[in-house]
Amino acid sequence: MVTTLQARPQIHQAEDCDPPATVRISGRVLKPTPVFDTYWRFAAARHQVYLARLGEVAASAVPDPVLVQHRFTNCFRAADRVSQYLISHVSYRGDQTWQEVFFRTLLFKVFNKVQTWQLLEEHLGEITWQGYDYGAVDQVLSRAFASGTRLYSAAYITPPPHLGEQRKHRNHLRLVEMLMEQGAPEQVQETASMREAYQVLLGFPALGPFLAYQYLIDLNYAAGLSFSEMDFVVPGPGARDGIRKCFGANASGIEAEVIRYMADNQEEHFARLGLTFRGLRGRPLQLIDCQNLFCEVDKYARVVHPDIAGISGRSRIKQLYRPDSAPLTAWFPPKWGINP
Repeated sequence: MVTTLQARPQIHQAEDCDPPATVRISGRVLKPTPVFDTYWRFAAARHQVYLARLGEVAASAVPDPVLVQHRFTNCFRAADRVSQYLISHVSYRGDQTWQEVFFRTLLFKVFNKVQTWQLLEEHLGEITWQGYDYGAVDQVLSRAFASGTRLYSAAYITPPPHLGEQRKHRNHLRLVEMLMEQGAPEQVQETASMREAYQVLLGFPALGPFLAYQYLIDLNYAAGLSFSEMDFVVPGPGARDGIRKCFGANASGIEAEVIRYMADNQEEHFARLGLTFRGLRGRPLQLIDCQNLFCEVDKYARVVHPDIAGISGRSRIKQLYRPDSAPLTAWFPPKWGINP
């Protein structure tokens, strides 16, 4: 059973209403900047775009010019195209034993690129740990790399471990092998909390705090794990930038607590600003979603609030929006209880 957002009456307030004078988080009194309210407005506008693309609501009559021009991920991480492919074509397709699901998920995620997975399936058929052959997988990937094919997504950096191979993709294959051979699937599944499962992944080469957490979120989509996405969060570099823009330097060191504050108080702030936000078929923003939203608001604020600095000092949004003709899918882990 999924916890749903409660229906709220629409509240009409001026667009230039001020954010709260202060908020108390983890014992600190923080002074929100104008980016704090932009966070909630951005979330409402970006989710409206997503629902309009699904045909569930009408498109905005006055679209946000920054959203029109630039690429931003969805408010809900599981709704993005790569996550949707992972959930429907990797997590819930094929052998559902946990060891096989774990293997498929990690092999997919080290590249995080749909086309790379499709390339492997095209040449090797069904991808399984039981039938895994390092040489065969490497041959497909090396041939594609030599022809100029990009094997990795640009969504985030996946540093290669140093496991004796010359090519990045070969070291990543060795990393997946190491995870499997050293019992990572069983260790993760036997943990009592998301934090403990995260610590298991963190113990392997090249899986730093950000990647270990992201991989765990992807593993947790599958039926073999049942952690709540409200259990635990690890702020990434982009989220830290967004938090700095929303709350200033005084939020340094309590970024995880700030993210939890946003998740716990989302209804209050959407209502305060008169924003309609019904969530993902009633599912509220989870910790991972609020974390991602800070990354996106960091980028959005570079245009809307150029005078408010983050940590990185970046001043431009690199990725422009390019329409994708592929149909959107909206199928989520069945255990969430939000599929039609």
